[in-house]
This record gives sequence, C-alpha cells and structure tokens, in this order.
Amino acid sequence: MASIIGKKVGMTSIFDADGNNIPCTVVEAGPCVVTQVRTVENDGYSALQLAFGEKKEKNTPQAMLGHFKKANTTPKRTVMEFRDVDMEFNTGDIVKCDIFQDGDFCEVVGTSKGKGFQGVVKRHNFSGVGGQTHGQHDRQRAPGSLGASSWPSRVMKGMRMAGHKGVDRVKVQNLQVVKVLPEQNLLLIKGAIPGHKGSYVTVSK
Repeated sequence: MASIIGKKVGMTSIFDADGNNIPCTVVEAGPCVVTQVRTVENDGYSALQLAFGEKKEKNTPQAMLGHFKKANTTPKRTVMEFRDVDMEFNTGDIVKCDIFQDGDFCEVVGTSKGKGFQGVVKRHNFSGVGGQTHGQHDRQRAPGSLGASSWPSRVMKGMRMAGHKGVDRVKVQNLQVVKVLPEQNLLLIKGAIPGHKGSYVTVSK
C-alpha cells in the first residue's frame, strides 16, 4: 500500500476523452518527508512516518525540533504514521505524488466538516412528529417520544437525539485518481472527499 499526506484545495471539473464532465477534488499531495522508519526490531511494529506542511520554528516544541533535525528537514505541521506500506524509503527521503498514476483507485481519510449542535431532523434524518392539525403546534422538527415513563425512568444509552454533528473521522473508498500533476504536486480525485478547504487528508492506494 502506498500512502501520502495531502491538503484539500477545492473542487473543479475536467473533461475526459469522451467529452464527459467529471467533478474532481484537487488535493495538494506532498512533498512529504520521511521523518522516521519504524521496524519490528526497534519499535515492535513496522511503519513509515511522514511529515507535511511548513511550520514556524518558534511554534514547534523542542522535542519535535530535534526529531525533524534528525531527518534533515524543517519543522512540519502534521506528522502521521502509515502501516502496511510497501514503499521502501529511508529517513530524510521525499515522497511525492508521483507514487500515484492516472486511473488508480484510492481511499481518502479526513475529518468531516463541523455542523455544530443540530436537531434530530438534520442529524438523524427524522421526519418530525406529524401534521399541523389536531392541536399539533410547532412539532414539525420535534424528536417525539423518548421511551417509557415509570420504568426505566431514564433515557437509554444510544438514543438518537439532538447533539453535536460533524468533525468525525471519515474514510471514503474506491475513489479514482483522474489526473496526476507532479509539477504542481496535485492529485485530481473523482468525486468529493471529507473535510473543508485547507484540511489535511491521507490518500492511500
């Protein structure tokens, strides 16, 4: 499995050879620096640690400054580990978006947009209590009954109610890489991916 860290730029659309308009998400994928190679002998597991995005030195902890210095790189904004990778890299190497090719299928992991505190209609697709006749007043978006009364005299765990929506880890699979632009470090991925513009995502194939 090949993986890279990227930043969501926005959406656009391109035309294929048949003239079809394909909506695409533009991801700035890399260049990422290999800051550490974990092995079973030293760490108990094998993984590849990548870093992406520039960060000011004054805003970086001293421990991380030393960690980046070992990799001969400047401070980075985000650091992630990838297991089960078949990429052979050493500490300090650069991983670019050319590990992908046009037509490859990938999966993207990101943090979904935050929606704040939402009701049951938006959060759980409830349809409301019912009509507006027979004394039903302002009940179009109400959750309705929550359960029994005298027993168990409490709200059961897992009850679908109003609350915080969004800011969840979301994985979208089977997305196609429509075009790779290695000069600009860009990936054009068909369809939508989780997160807002400027959010960090991981792309794996």
